[in-house]
Amino acid sequence: INVYAELSCTFRTERDQNPRIEWKKRGKDVSFVYFDGHFRGPFEGRATIDGATVTLQRVTQDDAGEYRCEISAPLDSVSLGETNVTLKVLVPPHTPSCQIPSTAVTGSVVRLQCHDHQSIPPLPRYSNATYILRTDTGLLEFKSVSKEDSGRYSCLASNGVGSPKMCEAKNMTIGERLIFFTLGASLVTSGNRENKITCFGTSLSFHWSRSFLIWVKPNWKKFTFFHL
Repeated sequence: INVYAELSCTFRTERDQNPRIEWKKRGKDVSFVYFDGHFRGPFEGRATIDGATVTLQRVTQDDAGEYRCEISAPLDSVSLGETNVTLKVLVPPHTPSCQIPSTAVTGSVVRLQCHDHQSIPPLPRYSNATYILRTDTGLLEFKSVSKEDSGRYSCLASNGVGSPKMCEAKNMTIGERLIFFTLGASLVTSGNRENKITCFGTSLSFHWSRSFLIWVKPNWKKFTFFHL
């Protein structure tokens, strides 16, 4: 499919019948599109000019950007005129690349990332009380996830050109945060004095999709588990 774009530039001179017409593309550097009666660089062989209006053929995303038309008429009282034209190139969406965590703990910050750098133009950022959606970067950020945020997530890329594309859906499970204690005990005896058991331990944060507690009672041969 040959997609074309028109960069419009019109002018009128007082006396100069042969004004100089130049087109430039602005980016990190300024490059010539049309200079000294010829198209330059990647525009050679696929662009035409009528008056000062340029028509580009076989347009790609590389053609997107800001262009400047300059008209120089030394014989006129106003010898120089210019106008800027912005070209936006939309292409059908590609299947986005999605990064969705499989698990997370309640209260944590969770980020889901969606990328389609080839076709989606920047859009405004939206947010509400529980999440932020940055459509310019494809970031969905939960400020503090809860178990209700568990579910199957996917990202839909759409820009009004061609059919929308969606990445494969993935499950995200939100579990509660538990504290596990590693306990030890020391038994102190002294004659007929009362025995004393001292407990000590360390804690480790972990998460699980189902909340539960366990008490463990060890003896010489086995452990007895008490589920609460």
